Amino acid sequence: MITKTTIDRIMEAIDIVEVIGEFVQLKKRGANYVGLSPFANERTPSFTVSPAKGIFKDFSSGKGGSAVTFLMELEKFTYPEALKWLANKYGIEVEETVESHENKEEENHRESLMIVSAYAAKFFHESLLSSEEGQNIGLSYFKERGFNNETIKKFELGYSPDQWEAFSGQALKEGYQEEFLVESGLSVKRDNGGLYDRYRGRVMFPIHGFTGRVIAFGGRTLKTDKNVPKYVNSPESEIYHKSNILYGLYFAKKAIRDEDNCYLVEGYADVLSVHQAGIENVVASSGTSLTVEQIRLISRFTKNITILYDGDAAGIKASLRGLDMILEEGLNVKVVLFPDGHDPDSYVRSVGTNAFKNYIDQNRKDFIIYKTDILLKEAGPDPIKRAEVIREVVESIAKIPDSIKASVFIKDCSHILQIDERALLSELNKMRLAKSKKDAQQGAKQAEQFEELPFEDIPLEKPVREDYSQEKEIIRLLLLYGNKMIDWDGIANTYIGPFMIAELGDVEFEHNPSKKFVELYSKEVENGVLPDEQLFIHLPDKEVVDLTVTLLATKYTLSENWYEMHKILVPDEQVNMKATILGAIFHLKKHKVGKILDNLRTELQNTQGDENTEILLTQYMQMKKVEKSISDYLGSVIIK
Repeated sequence: MITKTTIDRIMEAIDIVEVIGEFVQLKKRGANYVGLSPFANERTPSFTVSPAKGIFKDFSSGKGGSAVTFLMELEKFTYPEALKWLANKYGIEVEETVESHENKEEENHRESLMIVSAYAAKFFHESLLSSEEGQNIGLSYFKERGFNNETIKKFELGYSPDQWEAFSGQALKEGYQEEFLVESGLSVKRDNGGLYDRYRGRVMFPIHGFTGRVIAFGGRTLKTDKNVPKYVNSPESEIYHKSNILYGLYFAKKAIRDEDNCYLVEGYADVLSVHQAGIENVVASSGTSLTVEQIRLISRFTKNITILYDGDAAGIKASLRGLDMILEEGLNVKVVLFPDGHDPDSYVRSVGTNAFKNYIDQNRKDFIIYKTDILLKEAGPDPIKRAEVIREVVESIAKIPDSIKASVFIKDCSHILQIDERALLSELNKMRLAKSKKDAQQGAKQAEQFEELPFEDIPLEKPVREDYSQEKEIIRLLLLYGNKMIDWDGIANTYIGPFMIAELGDVEFEHNPSKKFVELYSKEVENGVLPDEQLFIHLPDKEVVDLTVTLLATKYTLSENWYEMHKILVPDEQVNMKATILGAIFHLKKHKVGKILDNLRTELQNTQGDENTEILLTQYMQMKKVEKSISDYLGSVIIK
C-alpha cells in the first residue's frame, strides 16, 4: 500500500491540465479548458477540465474526477497504478507500507501481463546490447538501417536470441508465471507442456501503450528463408488490442499536438527513421488496415492527418477506399506519394531532414483531389470508367460531415473532372438521400422485429429509480459551503458543514454514494477536521468521486455581462444562506417523512385487527404533525 505521505506529495504535484493534456487536446475557454471526449465519439467538445478545482467532467459519457480518476477510466489503471504513473511523471519516490513483490505475486491479472511484458522488453534490449549474438546480428542490423544509439534506447529496440528457450527459461527461473508468458504471446506451450520462445532469432520492436508501458511486440526475422514469416506480432490480449494501438503514438503525441498534424506511415522502420530525423509527429498502423479506433486516437490531438505512402501504386489503390473512414470521422486528410522505390524510411535517410520536409510541403495533396487524380489516370479516355470515377469521388465527398467543406471539394473536383458542378451536387444529394432512406428502413425493420416478439420476450423497461435529488443537494451544499462560517440571526460562530451534519443526525441516507460521503464527512468532523472538496475528489472510491465531480462541475456558466445584456436578474443562493441551507435540510426531512407516511398508509390498508390498526393510526397522526411542522418551518424560512 502506498503511504499517505507519498499520496499527498503526488496530489500536490499534479497539474491536471498537464496530465490530461497528454491524452486530450485541450483549449482554454474562460477559467477552464475544453476538448473532445476521449470516452465518446463526438465532434463538439463536451469535455471540461477545471484547473482551479483539479477536476475533469465529460458531459458526453458522464465520467468525471481527478487526474487519478482520469487515468483509471482511460487506461484502466487501478488506483495504485495511477498513483505510480503520476509519481513517475513528477519524479516522486513511491513509499509503500509493505515491500512490493510485483514481479512475482501480482495484484491483478492485467498488471501481471504488463509486468511480464516490461521484463521481456528489458531482456530483449539487454540481449541486443550486451550479448555477443545480439551485437553481431541484431545491433548490426539496426546500425545498417541507420538507427543511432539514442533511437535504439528510446524505443527500447531489442533482440531475441536464436535459441528455443533462452527467454522462457530465464523468465521462469526468475519467478514469472507460465500463465502470463503464454497469454502475452511471449512464449508458446508445447504439447508436452514445456515452453519455447515465440520470437527466437528476431530483432524486436516493443509496442508502447498510451502511457508508455510496453504492451506487445513485433519481431522481424533476419533470415532469407521464404517459409519463415517476415514479421511475428503479439496476439490479442487483455492489454493489447491492435485495432486500438498506433506504433509510436506515445513518443509522438506531444509533437502531434504542437504541430497540429499527424504523419501516418506503414511500418516500424518508417516511424523510427522519420522520428530520428527530428520529425516526431509520426505514427504507424503497424501493417494492419487503419481502423476507426486508431483514427479516433489521432483525433484526440489533431484534426489533420498526412498519409506518407511509398511508391507502390497497387498498394495505394487498395487503400483509397479505407481512407474514407478518416473523412467520416471529420478529419482533414492529405496524401504524399514518394518517388518509386522509396518509402518514408529510405527517403528520409537518402535526402535528409530538410529535403524530406520540403518534399512533403511541396507534394502533399488533399485526399479527395489525390484520389481523383489517381482514378482518372487509371480510367484514361474510357467514358464508362470515367463515370465510375465520378461516382467513387462523390461517394468519398458524401462521407464528409461538414457540408461547407464538402461543397468546396465538389467545386474543385468539377474542375478536375471537367463536369458541371450542379451535376456533382445532384449526385451528392442522391447519395445522401439514399443513405437517409436506408437508415430509416433499417430503423423500421428493427421496430418490426421488436413488434413480432412474443409478449413475454419483449424487454420490460427498468423501473424508474429515485434520483435522490434532496440527498444530492445536501452533498452539493456541503462541498460548496461546508467550510464557510454561519452568521445568521440566532445562529453564529460555527461552520456550515458541522451544523448540517448535526441537523441531519436523525436522517438515514439511502443513495449509496451520498451515504458514504456523509459518513466520511461526519468522521472527519468528529476528528476535528473540516473536509474540503479535494478530499473527496482524490478518494479511491469511484462512486464518491463521480458524485463529487458531478455536483461541482457545470456545463454552463453565466457571462459576467449577463445582467447588462439581458436585464434579467438570476437569484444567487448565497444571498440568503440561511434559507438555502435550512431549506435543503428540511426539504430532505419532509421527503423522508413523506416516505414514512406512504409506508404507514400501505400497512394500514393491509392490516387486520383493531389493536394493530390503532397503533398504526397513532404513528400516522404523529408523522402528519411532524410533516406539518416541517412545512410550516419551511414556509417561514423561505419567506424570510
